[in-house]
Amino acid sequence: MKRTPAGPPDLTDRPDVDVLAAGAVLWRAGRAGSPEVAVVHRPRYDDWSLPKGKAGRGELLPATAVREVAEETGCRARLGMFLADVHYTVPEGRKAVRFWAAEALDSPGLPGNAETDALCWLPPVEAAALLSHAHERDVLHRFAAVGPPTSVLVLVRHAKAGSRRQWNGDDVDRPLSGTGRDQAERLAMLLPPLRPDRLCSAPPARCRDSLRPLVDVLGGPGIGVDPLLGETAFAEDPDAVLARLRELAAQPGVTVACSQGGVIPAGVGALVRDAARPVGVDPDAVPARKASTWVLTLRRGVLVGADYFSRPTG
Repeated sequence: MKRTPAGPPDLTDRPDVDVLAAGAVLWRAGRAGSPEVAVVHRPRYDDWSLPKGKAGRGELLPATAVREVAEETGCRARLGMFLADVHYTVPEGRKAVRFWAAEALDSPGLPGNAETDALCWLPPVEAAALLSHAHERDVLHRFAAVGPPTSVLVLVRHAKAGSRRQWNGDDVDRPLSGTGRDQAERLAMLLPPLRPDRLCSAPPARCRDSLRPLVDVLGGPGIGVDPLLGETAFAEDPDAVLARLRELAAQPGVTVACSQGGVIPAGVGALVRDAARPVGVDPDAVPARKASTWVLTLRRGVLVGADYFSRPTG
């Protein structure tokens, strides 16, 4: 996986391998709120593993992860923080599996297919002892070191807008270009595995329109317009804008906010500086391409993970 000039890995990049797959450390709240994670038995290999599977043709890897979790555990999952890419060799050649953390939103039991014949929910230490493969134990240890999130802020920079020179109206009304509309459709493929609870946007039409295809896919929350997410407000009172982003980041669940290039680097940088541990991002050089996405994972109001998709192609 390549790194951006600012340092964070770009999750848009796919490993150059013969077999590409995705999976998750699937977790749920156990006794006294401590997490339990899912480990599945695969009769074909007679092993215990984390749920995972091969990507379909043209399938975005976040979608692969939640689909494979559903197929192997029967659970509907909410994708969270990126954990690791794991590489190893199989008869077909070089294989890579991209792992995320994922919250189980239900637990109806095994789906009744031939892929898995047993599912165990265990504390991370016990789950690690049961796993058959050392590389998956390493992934699970990464999850256990951070713990389940308490909130997630997804910061999206609006898709490409039409030319300012060719637009005669107020800039706040300047619409997306054809490329921008395509990018918005791709965002509507990338973001559903995060299962957002709420969507909000800076005032410009190009910000709202970048999320409209996602609203159609989710069939759920509308888009709330928040002036404090825009560049105009940031120019007038940057502290108020950063305070608002911290409020959104602390809201339980998943918040998707579409903003502008003059806001996102400062917002991500502020949360990175607040972090209690390094998250691999230089707060003074935060990338924010048009139609890019930052998935910012927090635990008790403190940033613990910052994942970057430079393009909406997952």
